[in-house]
Amino acid sequence: MSVRFDVIVVGAALNGLVAGLALGGHRAKRPLSVAIVDSRDPCQSISADNDARASAITASSRRMLEALGVWDHVGQQAQAMREIIVTDGAGHGDRPVLLQFGEGESSACMVENRHMLAGLLAAVETSPNITLVTGHGVTEQNFAPGLAKLKLANGAQFSCSLVIAADGGKSASREAAHIELVGWAYEQMGIVASFDHELPHNGRAEEHFTPVGPFAILPLLGNRSSIVWTKGTVEAKRLLSLTAPDFEIELQNEIGGHLGKITLIGKPQGYPLSMFFAKEFHGPRLALVGDAAHVIHPLAGLGLNLGLRDVAALAECVADAHALGQDIGGLAVLERYSTWRRFDTVATAASMDGFNRLFSNDISLLRILRDIGLRATNQLTGLKQVFAREAAGQTGSLPRLLRGDNI
Repeated sequence: MSVRFDVIVVGAALNGLVAGLALGGHRAKRPLSVAIVDSRDPCQSISADNDARASAITASSRRMLEALGVWDHVGQQAQAMREIIVTDGAGHGDRPVLLQFGEGESSACMVENRHMLAGLLAAVETSPNITLVTGHGVTEQNFAPGLAKLKLANGAQFSCSLVIAADGGKSASREAAHIELVGWAYEQMGIVASFDHELPHNGRAEEHFTPVGPFAILPLLGNRSSIVWTKGTVEAKRLLSLTAPDFEIELQNEIGGHLGKITLIGKPQGYPLSMFFAKEFHGPRLALVGDAAHVIHPLAGLGLNLGLRDVAALAECVADAHALGQDIGGLAVLERYSTWRRFDTVATAASMDGFNRLFSNDISLLRILRDIGLRATNQLTGLKQVFAREAAGQTGSLPRLLRGDNI
């Protein structure tokens, strides 16, 4: 016998949990019945050993988390980025600063993914309209005109008006709907690791553009930081195969001495880098969000924030339809969502791809021109503020959740 829900979210990672809370959480004005299904138990990821990643949370994303009632928990683990510096150089260690955003220009903060996941799970567990179903993956998906139907590995059957695919870059829901991808893989991997250090970071985030790819140092609470270290695939695999002491030596050489001696926390992890987006952000009874819809280069740390923009826009489209008594999984609702999100996503993906290609080389003339451009930008306060507002997600047509309003 099939269990009926209004919405089924496939994927219980960050975007999936946020989608569930946006539509069925205790802050929703007209909560829908929501099931969040995943073959894995998200509680297993609440460990530094299982997930070393941290995410930049923009001002608009923070407002959304506040509106959903989870920021009080998550914010306790947030480190404000009081300063952001950008360099362009082939060397190691301390490099000349070409572009700098000070306090007031950057309103983002860093939060470790495991802490954000814990806060979201706590909110989900206290929301009576949300059912969390984990441990059994989806084996069959049928996006029929009337109702979408899903079958799990344990034989359980669900039906709903709308399926939200939040199941990552290899989305089974996207594949079941025969939605094609456009994009390519880079010959790069992103190495993610966290570490303790002797000296304070003072809330400074660093983005170093090196000939092989960007190297970011991101501040965490206390004397701790996280890195996203882009390397060619072969070199990245070599670094990941090192013992912890040997990895620390190479990382220390890359960072320099301004943070003092470093000590790894957990095991470094590597992620192949790519850029792609779905040709369509929806199918019959299906909406794609986050990595299921698009994957971009992590050099600006916008991946999660793009996913939250997807969720906020989709939730608003669904909530508006629900308030009017319309079919929440109908074509008009899904086309409104896709139109809203497509341009922003493609433009951001193209920008990140262009920056990666522009800076990931060691052509002398090009480096001179880059440095002139960065130094000029650093002197133009108005232009820097435009960049800061764009990075903070405060431009364009913002969904109500990103403005801090409940739906």
